[in-house]
Amino acid sequence: MATRRRRLAKRRKSQGFSQESLAERLGVGPKTIRRWESGETEEGPQPWLRPKLAQCLQVSPEQLEELLAGDDEPATNDRVGYSLRNPAAADLRTVTGLRDEVHDLDERYDSAPSTSLLARTGHCLGQVAFLRANASNHRVRHELLAVEAEAATLMGQLVWDASQRRDHATAHGYFDQAISAAQRLRDPTAEGRALLRKSFVALYGERAPETGLQLTMRTTEVVAGSSHVLAGLALLHTAEAYAMLGRQRDCERALRDADSRIERIGEADAALNLFSPTQPGRLAGSCYLFLGKPKLAQPILETTAHQLRDRSKSQAIVLGNLALAYLRQRRLDEAVGALHRAVDVVEATRGGGGLNIVFSACRELRPWRNVDLVQDVYDRVMTLMTA
Repeated sequence: MATRRRRLAKRRKSQGFSQESLAERLGVGPKTIRRWESGETEEGPQPWLRPKLAQCLQVSPEQLEELLAGDDEPATNDRVGYSLRNPAAADLRTVTGLRDEVHDLDERYDSAPSTSLLARTGHCLGQVAFLRANASNHRVRHELLAVEAEAATLMGQLVWDASQRRDHATAHGYFDQAISAAQRLRDPTAEGRALLRKSFVALYGERAPETGLQLTMRTTEVVAGSSHVLAGLALLHTAEAYAMLGRQRDCERALRDADSRIERIGEADAALNLFSPTQPGRLAGSCYLFLGKPKLAQPILETTAHQLRDRSKSQAIVLGNLALAYLRQRRLDEAVGALHRAVDVVEATRGGGGLNIVFSACRELRPWRNVDLVQDVYDRVMTLMTA
């Protein structure tokens, strides 16, 4: 039976690494980190990777071996189960177990189909809400409120993505639950994260750039002084809202402001795990597509696509946008190649954003359906639509 390495995961998080960012630092795939932590590979990292892993985690070789030895503490499910039967007995170890569960699910969001995570996340959120309402210890209730904000934000993401970005109302309901919890905590980072997710629904689902712009600007105000990561991301999406509105000068100013915030990100940033170096390129490329400038978008998206090789939902979006950039310049061969690569990723992740962009590219390919190479990718996308 696999022995989870919770202490390894906890050390990674304490050093500000997501599974993806640690994988990038080590030159391995995110699934490799996930296998180490889940215990799927009993031997753990290969010997030649261990010194570099120890350096990243800032531990000695001996301490790393202890982290890799696995956990001998009681199963989280046993502790949570007991607390659910006796909610007054819920303690901080119960909260830690639930928080770790939410973090594990959140880290899988960008690479796993959202439908595969929905049930567990919803179950976890229900447990957290029940214990928060019934726990007797004030500090435990306070910590459970923080976990509720995280779990509700993730649940909103999953519901919206699993519905192929159609179920806006349910997603907003979960994000509002997260915002309410964060406000009660007076936690601007948690509130900003949920607000930013609400802006995505407005921008990419409801196609309401003015509403999205208001939400991204509100996010920037809420997180001012608490997180340069969230401020930078909010400004990137502010730029995208301006691009949707055709306001190029405002868009480019927001991109510059985002770069300025991103340059100030430090290791202590509370939202460090949300940042990836590819995000500025992904959003800038999207901006120029919305502005009707595919020639400017193309090199930005090419660079970003080269950096993203993790078969993630983000990679599918970049490749789909790159296909559109080529297509709008009548570069058919390159457009079809990028679209095939995007479909490869979407087939694995089922990400709603990637699906929508792939469908858009496919619609723009219709005039060339009599061309053999176009018909091949067109058929693949039609199969995706009916799956």
